[in-house]
Amino acid sequence: QVIIQKNSGLVQFYLQAGAYNVMSLGANFYSTGTFTQHTFGALPVGYLEIAPTDNFNVQLGKLPTLIGAEYTFSYQNWNIERGLLWGQENAVNKGIQANYTMGPVTASLSWNDGFYSNRFNWVTGALTWAINKENSVFFRAGGNMGHTNFAYSSFATTPLQNNESIYDLGYTYTGENLVVTPYVQYTSVPASAVNAYSGITNGSSTSTIGAAVLADYSLTNTVSVAGRVEYIANSGNPTDGAANLTGFGPGSHAWSVTVTPTYQEGGFFARAELSYVDASMPTGFGWSGTSGVGGTQLRGMVEGGFMF
Repeated sequence: QVIIQKNSGLVQFYLQAGAYNVMSLGANFYSTGTFTQHTFGALPVGYLEIAPTDNFNVQLGKLPTLIGAEYTFSYQNWNIERGLLWGQENAVNKGIQANYTMGPVTASLSWNDGFYSNRFNWVTGALTWAINKENSVFFRAGGNMGHTNFAYSSFATTPLQNNESIYDLGYTYTGENLVVTPYVQYTSVPASAVNAYSGITNGSSTSTIGAAVLADYSLTNTVSVAGRVEYIANSGNPTDGAANLTGFGPGSHAWSVTVTPTYQEGGFFARAELSYVDASMPTGFGWSGTSGVGGTQLRGMVEGGFMF
């Protein structure tokens, strides 16, 4: 990908163009061309920024989400794949966002189209308090202010999640060699959205609750090891009208562990990854293996490239 930006003065901008692929735990792979075409296009992120002061700015365009502790693109993260909790979060949205910093507090508020739905009825916000140079806490939340039964992008706009409310609460420790971010997540989709999407009349409000710990430890100036541990649960059961929000079925529980050693020197980087997912699911639900009914996944990956 190519990034062009102007980050000084009253009028600023950010453009990110190219082909990309976002791989996540417990999900199938798609070709890079297919994924780019059916998500955010060849310009996944691009916005105009008006910054009248050093501590206040307004951004307009295709914006990165405020939600979650992981970013959309692989090079922005410690791990190659996105995690289980990331599956409940939006990635890129179109809208307007205001950002304000006052001392140790940073606040952002956005009006946008949620899961790239092209329907502007989402509001998201983020609040971060830097307690000191090593410790900070954050709260991020968002939700659909109305109801959207429309999918603008076949991959990016998941109809159930596009009607959800989502809340993240977390903490970050930044030491000399170690960075750790534990956080918890809660989401809820109303029964009206479950009914509209599934075509049934007895759908029930469905929620997920999850927790994760992300960490990165620098062994040397060029070698680091990242890790991620997660747990997520989908409320309900197959007979009470609950929705399948996680991909593992209503009433399911899943956990994952990921380890990613990385070598980086100058602009070159290379990393390997080993991940494992285990899901306890209702009878008849599955997501892995050649038959599509397995409940575990062991995956290895390698990645390399240059950053200029």
